[in-house]
Amino acid sequence: MDRTYEKALEIIEGRKRVRRPNAASSSRAPLLPILLEGRATSGLRGTPSLVGMVEWLQQVGHSADDINALNIIHVAGTKGKGSTSAFAESFLRAYGRRTGYPAKTGLYTSPHLIYPEERIQLDGMTIDRDRFARYFFEIFDRLPQLHSPYDSSLPFVQRGPRNLQLYALLAFHIFIRENVNAVVLETHSGGEYDSTNVVERPLVTAITTLGMDHVAMLGPGMKEIAWHKAGIFKSGAAALSAVQADDVDCTVESVLRERARAKCEVVRFVAEDERLPAEARQLEPRVQRRNASLALAATEAWLEARGKDKAISADDIHAGVEQWSWPGRFQVACDPDIRDCTWYLDAAHNDMSVAIAAQWFAAETAAGTEMPTPLLKSNEEGVRILIFSHINELRDSVALLGSLATALRDCKAEITHVIFTKYATVDTGGEMADGRSSPEAEMLHAAWRKSQPGSQIWDEASIGAAVARARDIVKCSTSRTGQILVTGSQHLVGPVLEILQA
Repeated sequence: MDRTYEKALEIIEGRKRVRRPNAASSSRAPLLPILLEGRATSGLRGTPSLVGMVEWLQQVGHSADDINALNIIHVAGTKGKGSTSAFAESFLRAYGRRTGYPAKTGLYTSPHLIYPEERIQLDGMTIDRDRFARYFFEIFDRLPQLHSPYDSSLPFVQRGPRNLQLYALLAFHIFIRENVNAVVLETHSGGEYDSTNVVERPLVTAITTLGMDHVAMLGPGMKEIAWHKAGIFKSGAAALSAVQADDVDCTVESVLRERARAKCEVVRFVAEDERLPAEARQLEPRVQRRNASLALAATEAWLEARGKDKAISADDIHAGVEQWSWPGRFQVACDPDIRDCTWYLDAAHNDMSVAIAAQWFAAETAAGTEMPTPLLKSNEEGVRILIFSHINELRDSVALLGSLATALRDCKAEITHVIFTKYATVDTGGEMADGRSSPEAEMLHAAWRKSQPGSQIWDEASIGAAVARARDIVKCSTSRTGQILVTGSQHLVGPVLEILQA
């Protein structure tokens, strides 16, 4: 068999589930006795991703002790879990560089921004494609289920891991084979039934800011979402959380306290840490300070769990922040083709995230330009452009856009042009990539016009066409000055960055 990186990706991509089963799925009932052994449920929907992970790890040759020996910091949450995970890895790496331990760090995040191998990092570097392929085919050789196309009608052990489960298996395998001694592990979307929650004894567990997201899987309300996310808490592992806001229907922090108490732990809520550098672009906007504070607390809890006498130093903290990078999150990029065109990219994909993205964009453009605010509705003084796309059967893209439009209006960041697009990177000349109908496009138009009626609206069939349209708008303006916000999904931001970096 062809054992290239490209073939590995072909097999992994072929393991995607066509669509998520609903709560009434006939395949759900037989799984419950297996799933519920020693576990409670809260709004279980479909087949939990945790099912099968132990068996597949054993087939690959890894025991629970092998996983526990990775000395894991496990991170769940709604907003900022990727940034928090990356900060924690960076702090650990900075500490290890000074003291000699940890000697090698690992980071697993999801989803990727541009290339799939970005999900797995060793010592702050994305794993190279040769090792990615080599380690994948080690798994492939030990899991005969991967030798046939994914068939959801088969029992779960026979059908083998799905796409995300396979990525998690690959990450564990790589970290073990590479002798990593400190791993920061980000959950996919949930917690209790997430495939990453196969870890029995993490050293530290951390919950980032919670909000309404993945409601179809974890909901219907904040009580259920908090319950699921806190499923990563384990006996013997430090339990940490960002300070949480109360929901109308429940006290989120009380749910987390109760879940930690059930594991004989006391959850500690982490406020902003004053030791973080006062002036650091990596800590803007303010939410990044919260993420970094939680990551720093997790790092110190990890050092305590490992019995390290040396505390993390001010130099370690500064180095950890300075070397930290998380592309696609609050990222500012210059346009290589247009001198006075600046791109603002944030992969916000839920109501909480897009509101923060709007505030960030408004603050950045107000501070970094002499363009009038609010901007005139013409090309005479420059242009503010939004490129937006969000395609997800579990979220309402129209409602999400409405939240973004309202947040931008309230921040006085008025948009002159808005460009709606799809996830296709190039225009194939056929039907839109997601099959969105014209009435659905009109719903997006209507949602936008409620808050920002003066914008000119464009529809483009591909991300490449959307970028080209934005550039043309800037070039045709009198000032040739543009500020372009790209948000709505990581599947949009990644390809836009790839175009800008080409």
